[in-house]
Amino acid sequence: MSFENLNLHPTIVKAVLDAGYTSPTPIQQQAIPELIAGHDVMASAQTGTGKTAAFMLPALHRLTVPAKIRSRGPRILVLTPTRELALQVSEATNKYGKFLSRVNVVSILGGMPYPLQNKLLSRTVDILVATPGRLIDHIERGRIDFSRLEMLILDEADRMLDMGFIQDVERIAAKVPANRQTLLFSATLDNTIEKIAAHLLNNPKRIQITPQRTTLNHIEQRMHYVDDLSHKNRLLDHLLCDTTIKQAIIFTATKRSADSLADNLSAQGHKTSSLHGDMTQRERTRTLTGLRRGRLKILVATDVAARGIDVADITHVINFDLPKFAEDYVHRIGRTGRAGTSGIAISFAASQDLIHLRRIERFTGNRFTFQAIPGIEPRTKPRFGNNSDRSARKSSSTTHKTKRSWANNSHKTSQNTKSYGKNEFSRSSSARTRNTRSQGRSFRSDGFSNQSNA
Repeated sequence: MSFENLNLHPTIVKAVLDAGYTSPTPIQQQAIPELIAGHDVMASAQTGTGKTAAFMLPALHRLTVPAKIRSRGPRILVLTPTRELALQVSEATNKYGKFLSRVNVVSILGGMPYPLQNKLLSRTVDILVATPGRLIDHIERGRIDFSRLEMLILDEADRMLDMGFIQDVERIAAKVPANRQTLLFSATLDNTIEKIAAHLLNNPKRIQITPQRTTLNHIEQRMHYVDDLSHKNRLLDHLLCDTTIKQAIIFTATKRSADSLADNLSAQGHKTSSLHGDMTQRERTRTLTGLRRGRLKILVATDVAARGIDVADITHVINFDLPKFAEDYVHRIGRTGRAGTSGIAISFAASQDLIHLRRIERFTGNRFTFQAIPGIEPRTKPRFGNNSDRSARKSSSTTHKTKRSWANNSHKTSQNTKSYGKNEFSRSSSARTRNTRSQGRSFRSDGFSNQSNA
Protein backbone atom coordinates (compact mmCIF):
# COMPACT_ATOMS: atom_id res chain seq x y z
CA MET A 1 0.00 0.00 0.00
CA SER A 2 1.13 3.56 -0.74
CA PHE A 3 0.16 6.89 0.80
CA GLU A 4 -1.76 7.70 -2.39
CA ASN A 5 -4.15 4.81 -1.56
CA LEU A 6 -5.16 6.43 1.75
CA ASN A 7 -7.18 9.23 0.10
CA LEU A 8 -5.09 11.96 1.69
CA HIS A 9 -4.94 15.39 0.09
CA PRO A 10 -2.29 15.45 -2.68
CA THR A 11 -0.27 18.22 -1.02
CA ILE A 12 0.00 16.12 2.16
CA VAL A 13 1.10 13.06 0.18
CA LYS A 14 3.68 15.22 -1.58
CA ALA A 15 5.10 16.40 1.78
CA VAL A 16 5.25 12.84 3.14
CA LEU A 17 7.07 11.56 0.07
CA ASP A 18 9.37 14.58 0.16
CA ALA A 19 10.25 13.62 3.77
CA GLY A 20 11.47 10.26 2.49
CA TYR A 21 8.57 8.01 3.50
CA THR A 22 7.48 5.63 0.76
CA SER A 23 4.81 3.45 2.34
CA PRO A 24 2.57 3.75 5.43
CA THR A 25 3.21 1.71 8.57
CA PRO A 26 0.54 -0.71 9.86
CA ILE A 27 -0.86 1.82 12.36
CA GLN A 28 -1.08 4.41 9.59
CA GLN A 29 -2.74 1.97 7.19
CA GLN A 30 -5.47 1.13 9.70
CA ALA A 31 -5.99 4.46 11.48
CA ILE A 32 -5.93 7.01 8.63
CA PRO A 33 -8.95 5.68 6.67
CA GLU A 34 -11.04 5.48 9.86
CA LEU A 35 -10.10 9.02 10.83
CA ILE A 36 -10.78 10.46 7.39
CA ALA A 37 -14.19 8.76 7.57
CA GLY A 38 -14.85 10.74 10.76
CA HIS A 39 -14.83 7.93 13.33
CA ASP A 40 -13.52 8.25 16.87
CA VAL A 41 -10.49 5.99 17.25
CA MET A 42 -8.64 4.40 20.16
CA ALA A 43 -5.35 2.94 18.98
CA SER A 44 -2.49 1.04 20.55
CA ALA A 45 0.94 0.85 18.95
CA GLN A 46 4.45 0.89 20.33
CA THR A 47 7.01 3.66 20.16
CA GLY A 48 8.67 4.13 16.77
CA THR A 49 5.74 2.76 14.74
CA GLY A 50 4.61 6.04 13.15
CA LYS A 51 1.80 7.01 15.52
CA THR A 52 2.36 10.76 15.10
CA ALA A 53 1.78 10.62 11.34
CA ALA A 54 -1.16 8.25 11.90
CA PHE A 55 -3.13 11.04 13.59
CA MET A 56 -1.54 14.20 12.16
CA LEU A 57 -1.94 13.33 8.48
CA PRO A 58 -5.75 12.99 8.72
CA ALA A 59 -5.82 16.08 10.98
CA LEU A 60 -4.06 18.09 8.27
CA HIS A 61 -6.37 16.53 5.68
CA ARG A 62 -9.33 17.95 7.61
CA LEU A 63 -7.82 21.43 7.39
CA THR A 64 -7.98 21.33 3.56
CA VAL A 65 -11.74 21.94 3.96
CA PRO A 66 -12.67 25.43 5.24
CA ALA A 67 -14.00 25.69 8.79
CA LYS A 68 -17.74 26.08 9.23
CA ILE A 69 -17.35 28.49 12.16
CA ARG A 70 -15.39 31.73 11.99
CA SER A 71 -13.06 32.06 14.98
CA ARG A 72 -9.41 32.41 15.92
CA GLY A 73 -9.50 29.30 18.07
CA PRO A 74 -7.96 25.97 17.04
CA ARG A 75 -9.64 23.39 14.83
CA ILE A 76 -7.31 20.63 16.06
CA LEU A 77 -6.14 20.17 19.67
CA VAL A 78 -3.35 17.72 20.51
CA LEU A 79 -2.62 16.94 24.18
CA THR A 80 0.74 15.37 25.09
CA PRO A 81 2.20 14.42 28.49
CA THR A 82 5.60 16.12 28.05
CA ARG A 83 7.08 19.21 26.47
CA GLU A 84 9.52 17.15 24.41
CA LEU A 85 6.72 15.13 22.87
CA ALA A 86 4.70 18.29 22.18
CA LEU A 87 7.64 19.84 20.33
CA GLN A 88 8.17 16.64 18.37
CA VAL A 89 4.50 16.60 17.31
CA SER A 90 4.70 20.27 16.30
CA GLU A 91 7.83 19.69 14.22
CA ALA A 92 6.26 16.68 12.48
CA THR A 93 3.07 18.66 11.79
CA ASN A 94 5.01 21.50 10.17
CA LYS A 95 6.90 18.97 8.06
CA TYR A 96 3.80 17.13 6.84
CA GLY A 97 1.83 20.35 6.26
CA LYS A 98 4.53 22.43 4.60
CA PHE A 99 2.74 22.52 1.22
CA LEU A 100 -0.62 23.52 2.72
CA SER A 101 -1.41 27.22 2.69
CA ARG A 102 -1.78 29.21 5.90
CA VAL A 103 -1.69 26.40 8.49
CA ASN A 104 -0.67 27.89 11.85
CA VAL A 105 0.68 25.40 14.41
CA VAL A 106 1.12 26.70 17.98
CA SER A 107 2.70 24.96 20.99
CA ILE A 108 1.59 25.85 24.52
CA LEU A 109 3.97 24.30 27.04
CA GLY A 110 5.06 24.66 30.63
CA GLY A 111 8.34 26.54 30.92
CA MET A 112 7.55 28.94 28.07
CA PRO A 113 6.98 32.62 28.99
CA TYR A 114 3.32 33.61 29.22
CA PRO A 115 3.67 36.85 27.19
CA LEU A 116 4.93 34.86 24.18
CA GLN A 117 2.12 32.32 24.53
CA ASN A 118 -0.49 35.08 24.88
CA LYS A 119 0.78 36.64 21.67
CA LEU A 120 0.60 33.30 19.82
CA LEU A 121 -2.94 32.67 21.04
CA SER A 122 -4.10 36.13 19.98
CA ARG A 123 -3.68 35.10 16.35
CA THR A 124 -5.67 32.58 14.35
CA VAL A 125 -4.63 29.05 15.40
CA ASP A 126 -5.31 25.98 13.28
CA ILE A 127 -3.51 23.30 15.30
CA LEU A 128 -2.79 23.70 19.02
CA VAL A 129 -0.32 21.27 20.63
CA ALA A 130 -0.26 21.56 24.41
CA THR A 131 0.59 19.95 27.71
CA PRO A 132 -2.50 19.70 29.96
CA GLY A 133 -1.37 21.83 32.91
CA ARG A 134 -0.37 24.91 30.93
CA LEU A 135 -3.46 24.65 28.72
CA ILE A 136 -5.69 24.65 31.82
CA ASP A 137 -4.01 27.91 32.90
CA HIS A 138 -4.94 29.60 29.61
CA ILE A 139 -8.47 28.17 29.65
CA GLU A 140 -9.06 29.59 33.14
CA ARG A 141 -7.84 33.00 31.94
CA GLY A 142 -10.28 32.89 29.00
CA ARG A 143 -7.56 33.11 26.37
CA ILE A 144 -8.70 30.20 24.16
CA ASP A 145 -11.87 29.94 22.07
CA PHE A 146 -12.82 26.31 21.37
CA SER A 147 -16.00 27.12 19.41
CA ARG A 148 -14.65 25.79 16.11
CA LEU A 149 -12.70 22.81 17.51
CA GLU A 150 -13.28 19.73 15.36
CA MET A 151 -10.75 17.17 16.57
CA LEU A 152 -9.29 16.32 20.02
CA ILE A 153 -6.19 14.08 20.03
CA LEU A 154 -4.82 12.43 23.17
CA ASP A 155 -1.25 11.31 22.47
CA GLU A 156 0.46 8.84 24.83
CA ALA A 157 -2.68 8.56 26.98
CA ASP A 158 -1.10 5.89 29.18
CA ARG A 159 1.76 8.24 30.04
CA MET A 160 -0.68 11.05 30.87
CA LEU A 161 -2.39 8.62 33.22
CA ASP A 162 0.93 7.72 34.89
CA MET A 163 1.79 11.41 35.33
CA GLY A 164 -1.57 12.27 36.91
CA PHE A 165 -2.92 14.37 34.01
CA ILE A 166 -6.16 12.50 33.37
CA GLN A 167 -8.30 14.84 35.51
CA ASP A 168 -6.88 17.80 33.58
CA VAL A 169 -7.64 16.00 30.32
CA GLU A 170 -11.24 15.45 31.42
CA ARG A 171 -11.56 19.14 32.37
CA ILE A 172 -10.27 20.15 28.94
CA ALA A 173 -12.59 17.68 27.17
CA ALA A 174 -15.55 19.24 29.00
CA LYS A 175 -14.63 22.66 27.51
CA VAL A 176 -14.59 21.60 23.86
CA PRO A 177 -17.61 20.89 21.60
CA ALA A 178 -19.38 17.61 22.29
CA ASN A 179 -19.65 16.81 18.58
CA ARG A 180 -15.88 16.77 18.12
CA GLN A 181 -13.96 13.79 16.73
CA THR A 182 -11.78 12.26 19.46
CA LEU A 183 -8.62 10.19 19.01
CA LEU A 184 -6.82 8.31 21.78
CA PHE A 185 -3.37 6.88 21.06
CA SER A 186 -1.55 4.84 23.69
CA ALA A 187 1.24 2.30 23.98
CA THR A 188 -1.15 0.02 25.87
CA LEU A 189 -4.92 -0.34 26.19
CA ASP A 190 -5.43 -1.62 29.72
CA ASN A 191 -8.64 -1.48 31.78
CA THR A 192 -7.99 2.05 33.03
CA ILE A 193 -7.41 3.39 29.54
CA GLU A 194 -10.55 1.57 28.38
CA LYS A 195 -12.60 3.36 31.06
CA ILE A 196 -11.18 6.73 30.06
CA ALA A 197 -11.94 6.01 26.41
CA ALA A 198 -15.51 5.01 27.24
CA HIS A 199 -15.99 8.40 28.91
CA LEU A 200 -14.33 10.60 26.29
CA LEU A 201 -14.90 8.80 22.97
CA ASN A 202 -18.10 8.09 21.05
CA ASN A 203 -18.40 4.52 19.74
CA PRO A 204 -14.70 4.40 18.82
CA LYS A 205 -13.01 2.13 16.32
CA ARG A 206 -10.40 0.04 18.13
CA ILE A 207 -6.99 -0.54 16.55
CA GLN A 208 -4.18 -2.58 18.11
CA ILE A 209 -0.86 -3.01 16.34
CA THR A 210 1.92 -5.41 17.27
CA PRO A 211 2.16 -6.64 20.85
CA GLN A 212 4.90 -5.03 22.92
CA ARG A 213 7.16 -8.03 23.08
CA THR A 214 7.55 -8.44 19.32
CA THR A 215 8.81 -4.90 18.71
CA LEU A 216 12.11 -5.35 20.55
CA ASN A 217 13.78 -8.01 18.43
CA HIS A 218 15.91 -5.43 16.61
CA ILE A 219 17.34 -4.17 19.93
CA GLU A 220 20.07 -6.21 21.59
CA GLN A 221 19.45 -6.19 25.34
CA ARG A 222 22.16 -6.79 27.91
CA MET A 223 21.88 -6.94 31.70
CA HIS A 224 24.85 -6.45 34.05
CA TYR A 225 24.80 -7.21 37.76
CA VAL A 226 26.56 -4.49 39.81
CA ASP A 227 27.89 -4.40 43.37
CA ASP A 228 27.53 -0.68 44.06
CA LEU A 229 27.79 2.80 42.54
CA SER A 230 31.55 2.51 42.10
CA HIS A 231 31.12 -0.70 40.14
CA LYS A 232 28.46 0.99 37.99
CA ASN A 233 30.83 3.83 37.15
CA ARG A 234 33.64 1.44 36.18
CA LEU A 235 31.29 -0.47 33.87
CA LEU A 236 30.03 2.77 32.34
CA ASP A 237 33.58 4.02 31.71
CA HIS A 238 34.34 0.77 29.89
CA LEU A 239 31.14 0.84 27.83
CA LEU A 240 31.60 4.44 26.70
CA CYS A 241 34.96 3.51 25.18
CA ASP A 242 33.07 1.46 22.57
CA THR A 243 33.89 3.01 19.19
CA THR A 244 30.59 1.81 17.72
CA ILE A 245 28.67 4.35 19.82
CA LYS A 246 27.47 7.24 17.66
CA GLN A 247 25.18 8.75 20.27
CA ALA A 248 23.88 7.35 23.56
CA ILE A 249 21.24 8.15 26.15
CA ILE A 250 21.97 7.22 29.77
CA PHE A 251 18.90 7.06 32.00
CA THR A 252 19.08 7.81 35.72
CA ALA A 253 16.43 7.65 38.44
CA THR A 254 16.70 11.25 39.71
CA LYS A 255 17.38 14.74 38.42
CA ARG A 256 20.32 15.14 40.79
CA SER A 257 21.90 11.93 39.52
CA ALA A 258 21.47 13.08 35.91
CA ASP A 259 23.27 16.38 36.58
CA SER A 260 26.02 14.74 38.63
CA LEU A 261 26.71 12.01 36.08
CA ALA A 262 26.65 14.47 33.18
CA ASP A 263 29.16 16.71 34.99
CA ASN A 264 31.47 13.74 35.65
CA LEU A 265 31.35 12.57 32.03
CA SER A 266 31.97 16.10 30.75
CA ALA A 267 35.01 16.34 33.02
CA GLN A 268 36.30 13.13 31.41
CA GLY A 269 36.10 14.70 27.97
CA HIS A 270 32.75 13.36 26.73
CA LYS A 271 30.40 15.70 24.87
CA THR A 272 27.61 15.36 27.42
CA SER A 273 24.58 17.19 28.73
CA SER A 274 21.68 16.37 31.05
CA LEU A 275 17.91 16.55 30.49
CA HIS A 276 15.27 16.54 33.22
CA GLY A 277 12.10 18.24 34.42
CA ASP A 278 13.77 21.04 36.42
CA MET A 279 15.30 22.61 33.32
CA THR A 280 13.63 25.57 31.63
CA GLN A 281 12.08 25.03 28.21
CA ARG A 282 14.89 27.02 26.60
CA GLU A 283 17.51 24.79 28.24
CA ARG A 284 15.68 21.63 27.21
CA THR A 285 15.24 22.82 23.63
CA ARG A 286 18.91 23.79 23.40
CA THR A 287 19.96 20.36 24.70
CA LEU A 288 17.73 18.45 22.27
CA THR A 289 18.88 20.62 19.37
CA GLY A 290 22.49 19.83 20.26
CA LEU A 291 21.66 16.12 20.33
CA ARG A 292 19.87 16.18 16.97
CA ARG A 293 22.66 18.17 15.31
CA GLY A 294 25.37 15.88 16.64
CA ARG A 295 27.00 18.40 18.97
CA LEU A 296 26.27 16.06 21.89
CA LYS A 297 27.34 12.43 21.96
CA ILE A 298 25.87 11.49 25.34
CA LEU A 299 22.61 12.61 26.91
CA VAL A 300 22.03 11.82 30.60
CA ALA A 301 18.31 11.96 31.28
CA THR A 302 15.47 11.05 33.58
CA ASP A 303 12.29 9.48 32.22
CA VAL A 304 11.26 12.86 30.85
CA ALA A 305 13.21 11.74 27.76
CA ALA A 306 11.80 8.21 27.58
CA ARG A 307 9.21 9.38 25.05
CA GLY A 308 9.32 12.13 22.49
CA ILE A 309 12.97 11.88 21.38
CA ASP A 310 13.51 10.60 17.84
CA VAL A 311 17.18 10.85 16.86
CA ALA A 312 18.38 8.41 14.22
CA ASP A 313 22.00 8.26 15.44
CA ILE A 314 21.22 7.00 18.96
CA THR A 315 22.88 3.60 18.81
CA HIS A 316 22.97 2.82 22.53
CA VAL A 317 20.70 3.27 25.54
CA ILE A 318 22.14 2.62 29.00
CA ASN A 319 19.89 2.20 32.03
CA PHE A 320 22.26 3.42 34.74
CA ASP A 321 19.24 3.00 37.04
CA LEU A 322 16.38 0.68 36.18
CA PRO A 323 13.07 2.50 35.59
CA LYS A 324 10.33 2.82 38.16
CA PHE A 325 7.70 1.33 35.83
CA ALA A 326 8.18 -1.67 33.55
CA GLU A 327 6.50 0.22 30.68
CA ASP A 328 9.21 2.87 30.86
CA TYR A 329 11.85 0.23 30.19
CA VAL A 330 10.35 -0.31 26.74
CA HIS A 331 10.05 3.40 26.04
CA ARG A 332 13.60 4.03 27.19
CA ILE A 333 15.20 1.38 25.00
CA GLY A 334 12.92 2.45 22.15
CA ARG A 335 15.05 5.60 21.82
CA THR A 336 17.51 3.40 19.91
CA GLY A 337 16.75 1.17 16.95
CA ARG A 338 14.54 3.83 15.36
CA ALA A 339 12.85 3.30 11.98
CA GLY A 340 13.76 -0.37 11.80
CA THR A 341 17.49 0.02 12.50
CA SER A 342 19.29 -2.04 15.13
CA GLY A 343 20.26 -0.77 18.56
CA ILE A 344 21.83 -1.84 21.85
CA ALA A 345 20.25 -1.44 25.29
CA ILE A 346 22.39 -2.06 28.38
CA SER A 347 21.02 -2.12 31.92
CA PHE A 348 22.65 -2.20 35.35
CA ALA A 349 20.93 -4.05 38.20
CA ALA A 350 22.01 -4.35 41.84
CA SER A 351 20.60 -6.83 44.37
CA GLN A 352 17.73 -4.48 45.29
CA ASP A 353 16.85 -4.10 41.59
CA LEU A 354 16.07 -7.79 41.12
CA ILE A 355 12.59 -6.77 42.24
CA HIS A 356 12.04 -4.91 38.96
CA LEU A 357 13.31 -7.57 36.58
CA ARG A 358 10.29 -9.85 36.89
CA ARG A 359 7.94 -7.00 36.01
CA ILE A 360 10.09 -6.01 33.04
CA GLU A 361 10.27 -9.64 31.93
CA ARG A 362 6.52 -10.06 32.22
CA PHE A 363 5.86 -6.87 30.32
CA THR A 364 8.31 -7.58 27.48
CA GLY A 365 7.97 -11.37 27.39
CA ASN A 366 11.76 -11.67 27.62
CA ARG A 367 13.99 -13.37 30.18
CA PHE A 368 17.32 -11.88 31.11
CA THR A 369 20.62 -13.50 32.03
CA PHE A 370 23.32 -11.41 33.64
CA GLN A 371 26.49 -10.83 31.65
CA ALA A 372 29.97 -9.97 32.87
CA ILE A 373 32.82 -8.04 31.29
CA PRO A 374 36.21 -9.71 31.95
CA GLY A 375 38.16 -7.72 34.50
CA ILE A 376 35.11 -5.82 35.75
CA GLU A 377 33.13 -8.72 37.19
CA PRO A 378 31.11 -8.08 40.36
CA ARG A 379 32.57 -9.28 43.65
CA THR A 380 29.34 -11.03 44.61
CA LYS A 381 26.77 -13.14 42.83
CA PRO A 382 23.11 -12.05 42.61
CA ARG A 383 21.16 -12.86 45.78
CA PHE A 384 17.93 -14.77 45.28
CA GLY A 385 14.77 -15.11 47.32
CA ASN A 386 12.66 -18.20 47.82
CA ASN A 387 11.13 -17.95 44.36
CA SER A 388 14.52 -18.28 42.73
CA ASP A 389 15.49 -21.10 45.07
CA ARG A 390 12.42 -22.99 43.96
CA SER A 391 13.21 -22.29 40.30
CA ALA A 392 16.62 -23.92 40.80
CA ARG A 393 14.85 -27.19 41.62
CA LYS A 394 12.91 -27.26 38.34
CA SER A 395 13.43 -30.21 36.06
CA SER A 396 15.98 -30.14 33.30
CA SER A 397 13.18 -30.09 30.74
CA THR A 398 11.88 -26.81 32.20
CA THR A 399 15.40 -25.39 32.09
CA HIS A 400 15.66 -26.44 28.48
CA LYS A 401 12.43 -24.60 27.67
CA THR A 402 13.77 -21.47 29.38
CA LYS A 403 16.88 -21.57 27.22
CA ARG A 404 14.84 -22.13 24.09
CA SER A 405 12.54 -19.18 24.95
CA TRP A 406 15.57 -16.92 25.37
CA ALA A 407 17.01 -17.99 22.03
CA ASN A 408 13.73 -17.43 20.21
CA ASN A 409 13.66 -13.82 21.36
CA SER A 410 16.82 -13.23 19.34
CA HIS A 411 18.81 -11.64 22.17
CA LYS A 412 22.47 -11.63 21.29
CA THR A 413 25.34 -12.03 23.71
CA SER A 414 28.30 -9.76 23.21
CA GLN A 415 31.53 -11.53 22.32
CA ASN A 416 33.40 -9.94 25.23
CA THR A 417 30.80 -10.92 27.83
CA LYS A 418 29.94 -14.12 29.69
CA SER A 419 26.83 -15.28 31.52
CA TYR A 420 26.69 -15.73 35.28
CA GLY A 421 26.09 -19.09 36.89
CA LYS A 422 29.26 -20.60 35.38
CA ASN A 423 32.29 -22.11 37.10
CA GLU A 424 34.41 -18.96 37.15
CA PHE A 425 32.58 -17.98 40.36
CA SER A 426 33.15 -21.36 42.05
CA ARG A 427 35.44 -21.62 45.04
CA SER A 428 35.00 -25.35 45.73
CA SER A 429 33.86 -28.54 44.03
CA SER A 430 30.50 -28.35 45.86
CA ALA A 431 30.04 -24.78 44.63
CA ARG A 432 30.78 -25.97 41.10
CA THR A 433 28.02 -28.57 41.46
CA ARG A 434 25.53 -25.92 42.59
CA ASN A 435 26.54 -23.63 39.73
CA THR A 436 26.10 -26.41 37.19
CA ARG A 437 22.51 -26.95 38.42
CA SER A 438 21.76 -23.22 38.16
CA GLN A 439 22.94 -22.69 34.58
CA GLY A 440 20.23 -21.33 32.32
CA ARG A 441 18.19 -20.03 35.26
CA SER A 442 16.60 -16.60 34.78
CA PHE A 443 16.86 -14.13 37.65
CA ARG A 444 13.46 -12.62 38.52
CA SER A 445 11.52 -11.02 41.35
CA ASP A 446 8.59 -8.63 41.93
CA GLY A 447 7.86 -5.02 42.94
CA PHE A 448 8.71 -1.36 42.37
CA SER A 449 11.58 0.84 43.58
CA ASN A 450 11.35 4.05 45.60
CA GLN A 451 12.95 6.16 42.89
CA SER A 452 12.26 9.87 42.49
CA ASN A 453 10.05 11.14 39.71
CA ALA A 454 11.60 12.80 36.68
